[in-house]
Amino acid sequence: MRDLIKVYKALSDESRLRVLNLLFERECCVCEVEQVLEISQSKASRILSTLYDVGFLNLRKEGLWSLYSINWEGMGENLKDTLEAARKGFIGNEQMEADRGRLKTAVRIGPGCAGNTCSGESLESEPVNA
Repeated sequence: MRDLIKVYKALSDESRLRVLNLLFERECCVCEVEQVLEISQSKASRILSTLYDVGFLNLRKEGLWSLYSINWEGMGENLKDTLEAARKGFIGNEQMEADRGRLKTAVRIGPGCAGNTCSGESLESEPVNA
């Protein structure tokens, strides 16, 4: 029961839902989340950490960078169904569409980045298909 409560608590926050919306599109680093949501690095990291702890996200380290994506393969069917319901709820939502638009122009910034990729390597991923 405790795990179920953690899942729904994680989904009860607008900022966490907005981050999930971005991650349904593609893998993101903390700085991209900061840019799109216009929040601090510490808040972006806290949000991503919460979503990771619940089991929604994969974390991939590349040098100093923490790259997050949806953990579809690592979650059970009930958790997948819950996330899919949230994703469907984002369709047609103006805020979520605006965030996805801003994600297209977000760039990875910092000492490990070249252009819009970290460590000079392409990190493009496919959008989630329903």
